[in-house]
Amino acid sequence: LSPIRLQRMWQQPAHEIVGLLRAGRVSPLALIDVCEQRIAEVNPAINAVVTTCFDRARERCKQFKVPEKPPPGFLFGLPVLLKDAGQEAAGVRQTDGFAPFDHVPAESSAVVKRVEEMGGIVVGKTNSPELAAGSHTFNEVFGTTLNP
Repeated sequence: LSPIRLQRMWQQPAHEIVGLLRAGRVSPLALIDVCEQRIAEVNPAINAVVTTCFDRARERCKQFKVPEKPPPGFLFGLPVLLKDAGQEAAGVRQTDGFAPFDHVPAESSAVVKRVEEMGGIVVGKTNSPELAAGSHTFNEVFGTTLNP
């Protein structure tokens, strides 16, 4: 892919990105770099991504080799963000938007394990209402997520 098309990858539907990953036209590592750049560009204005784990994501990328191994699951190397609400990823800060719950879990939740088994690569956590209770994303830990 051209550098311009790669930088615009965030605009593509997930199924198209997975197709490019499976075909070896883009690497999971390149997508992690695109995600990191896009989050750095946009997040200061909207406060949506509250925790990132790009080093962890890059480590997971080592599992995705094309075509040496068959694709591991239908998400084959697709970067994903998790809500900071009950979806624990091993080694990634979890708060549920509530300071007393702030911790770094040693083990991933069943949902996150399944996402990763299907080839998803966690790149971070998005803001959540306190204890996931409410319709607006605000909490005392990270503040308000703004809708541009």
